[in-house]
Order: sequence, then structure tokens, then C-alpha cells
Amino acid sequence: MTPTVFIVDDDAAVRDALGALFLAEGLAVSAHASAEDFLAACLPITQGCILLDLRMPGLSGIELQKVLIDRNIALPVIFLTGHGDVPMSVRALKSGAVDFLEKPADPDILLARVREAMAMDVRRRSAAAQQAELQFLYGQLTGREREILGMVAQGKTSKEIARALDISPRTVEVHRSHVMDKLGAQSLADLIRIAQLCTLLTTEPPA
Repeated sequence: MTPTVFIVDDDAAVRDALGALFLAEGLAVSAHASAEDFLAACLPITQGCILLDLRMPGLSGIELQKVLIDRNIALPVIFLTGHGDVPMSVRALKSGAVDFLEKPADPDILLARVREAMAMDVRRRSAAAQQAELQFLYGQLTGREREILGMVAQGKTSKEIARALDISPRTVEVHRSHVMDKLGAQSLADLIRIAQLCTLLTTEPPA
């Protein structure tokens, strides 16, 4: 799916002007006259960012932002409105909006914010994919391998792990080697980083 700038604004002139601006910069654009129209077309796999008006007939921009959160649609949101105020901007930003700009926004600033938001979406999706892959790989470990992974990440030596589990240091090293192979770790430091990245030591109980 192509990363897209989604313009959600009930003002046709605004939609046309913004669409022309982004298209001229080589960005894909999808314009919607209402929050409901946008929701009908939006899927969790949708990529890009949303340029969102605050006040519209039907669902407001703030209400649309809440619906997206409830549906686990994590597209970065930039509010662009002629009716902004401090409480609304604080509420929007606390709910995860990338920015809150007032109309008419400077085109250069608007383009910069949109590109930042789209880059943010790429980074988030990449991190989520990596997390999902590592969690899958972690699920392939045996209960004993998870125990040893946890102790390695805590900085324990093979001898310390062996004493704690009442097995030989050699057995610990064999298990650790298997863990590294299964998780794709290239070194002990890499193994610890992977374990911390997945937060598996605190969120996943041993099998």
C-alpha cells in the first residue's frame, strides 16, 4: 500500500489546495469531506498520515482521532484548523497528534510536518514488524531456554546460571547457543538487546 497524505476537511477549496500542494511534491493524496467518509476507506494497514480539520459536520476531528485510537489505527495525525484554541490543541497532542497548526499554514512548514509524520509512520511500522518477528521467534524457545535467556540478560555467567538451575556450565552454553541461533543473535550483547527490545523477560512467562 502506497503511503498517502489523507486530507479530511469539509471545505472543498481547502481539500483542493492541499491536494495540489502535496501532489506537486510527488506525494500520494486521498481527500475526504468528512470523518465518516475517511473511516469508510481507512484500514489498519493504511499507511501515511492524516491532515485533519478540527470542526466538521458529523464527527469532529477530535472525535475521529478517538475512533482511530479505539480501532488501533495508528496513522500520525496533524490537525489543521481555523478554529483552534489552547485546550483543544492540548487535548489533541495528549491523544497523540503530531502537530496542531492553524489555517492558513505556511506551505513549507506544512510540507515539513507532513514528511516528518510520514517518516514517523514508516519507523513505527518497521519497529512493529521487528517486534512481531522477535516475539514469534521467542515463542519457539523451550521453557529452559527462556529461563537461561532471562538470566543471561540479567548479566549472570554460565557458572552462575548452572548453579541456579543445577545443571552443568556446558549445558548452559549449549542452551545459550541454541537461543542465539533461534533469535538470530550474533553476540551476547546482541542477545541481551533482543531480549530487552521484545520486553520478553517481563511480559512472557516461561512455557
